Amino acid sequence: MTAAKICGLSTPEAVQAALDGGAAFVGFMFFPRSPRNVRAELAARLAEPARGRAKVVAVAVDPDDALLAEITAVLRPDLIQLHGRETPARARDVAQRTGAGVIKVVPVSEASDLDAAKAFETVAEHLMFETKPPRDAARPGGLGVAFDWSLLTGRRFARPWFLAGGLDPWNVAEAIGISGAPLVDVSSGVERGAGLKDAGLISSFLDAVRRA
Repeated sequence: MTAAKICGLSTPEAVQAALDGGAAFVGFMFFPRSPRNVRAELAARLAEPARGRAKVVAVAVDPDDALLAEITAVLRPDLIQLHGRETPARARDVAQRTGAGVIKVVPVSEASDLDAAKAFETVAEHLMFETKPPRDAARPGGLGVAFDWSLLTGRRFARPWFLAGGLDPWNVAEAIGISGAPLVDVSSGVERGAGLKDAGLISSFLDAVRRA
């Protein structure tokens, strides 16, 4: 059965909808250019109901040591999602510094992009395959665009992996069927506007995952 992560949460109502729907992971964004960006203190308050029910994930893009220290001290995440150009060595360093597991995002537009995952299989707890953004994009993800899910058909990796990018309540079952994804991640696909999570869409997405 596929498990789901609801990412970019910023309100108690959205967190509750994720938990009520059975999300296995809840994600909080630490990236100022994202409309889903939150401060560590707010993320910590929002994450409280999730403790023991879902894994708490801090999402960051090429975070420096100061940000990692703040996230670790204030939020105490189970996992840190690295969404930038982090190297395998940096991913290992992040895990050691924070004591959290690492989810490493691998941007994908063609089959050869999946080969980058191999270097992270010994240092990351999970991999995430996300749509490669356009060169001029202001953000590395959360753009609501899908890649060709069939690129993952039959592929095997040493770590559990997430499918991300352009998923929503209407296409996630098809995406799981084609890719074989054991884990899925959604952010903009359950929003009614940039950064505005919709509890009904979260519930519908999780229902669709459960039925897939």
